[in-house]
Amino acid sequence: MTHIRKAVFPVAGMGTRFLPATKSIPKEMLPLVDRPLIQYAVDEARAAGIEEFIFITAAGKGALEDYFDTAAALEQRLAMNGKTDALAALDRTRMSEGSLAFVRQNNPLGLGHAVRLAQRLVGDEPFAVLLPDDVIRSPQGALGQMVDAHAKHRGHMVATMDVPLAATSSYGILDVAQTTGRLSQARGLVEKPGPARAPSTSAVIGRYILEPSIFERLANLGPGAGGELQLTDAINADVETAGVNGYRFDGERFDCGSVQGFVQATVAFALDRPELHGDLSAFLDTCTAPARQVA
Repeated sequence: MTHIRKAVFPVAGMGTRFLPATKSIPKEMLPLVDRPLIQYAVDEARAAGIEEFIFITAAGKGALEDYFDTAAALEQRLAMNGKTDALAALDRTRMSEGSLAFVRQNNPLGLGHAVRLAQRLVGDEPFAVLLPDDVIRSPQGALGQMVDAHAKHRGHMVATMDVPLAATSSYGILDVAQTTGRLSQARGLVEKPGPARAPSTSAVIGRYILEPSIFERLANLGPGAGGELQLTDAINADVETAGVNGYRFDGERFDCGSVQGFVQATVAFALDRPELHGDLSAFLDTCTAPARQVA
């Protein structure tokens, strides 16, 4: 049992960087090796003790709901044909009855708006937010690491990693007051500052543990950058009351919201698989060998 029982998955984005593939397939259903992106986030949440899964979706995302439903006809056919390995592969997609909820975000008004839509289902308890675009490769899931730390320190908690100063304009950046081990007490967050304005190189990535007070802050929040409700602004508004900590997780993060990050993650996770490693490694060696001269 854990004190963080519920997780919110904002999955309403259009995935335009993956067009034309995402014209008919939700970005979160794109396969990373042989599992869709959303499965990696759900597996990480389950490993951290999450019991209730709240998906903030949009039109055209029905495949997400179908994916976690029972495929009775498929399972029956696999069983009849003795496909036990294929049946076992479906185990990851099985969720406890009543553990899933899907909420429509009719207008793309930002991450803060998506989180606010989960208020009725979250209630008055701390909860997690996972952005499936950020896939983290680690022995213990990043969220599980954060849950352990949050049990001791409470307040809002964001996952962080160190980035080059030149890259700070691509991230929310922590304004660090003091650091002890992997935990940094923060004065607040600065959204995508240029190198000259960045208060640190501690970048926020898509894992959060939020206190329920965030909903009041979101309710009183006006539009921020891009005319959207920014979760960063709500967290900043709650610094004095709830406090904010950054947690530098142990692991490697892949930005699977970009084609380059998605390809890199595919190679890394495939190389982790014993049955794929040898042939893939040999193939990669041929790809990096000097090009042959054509007569």
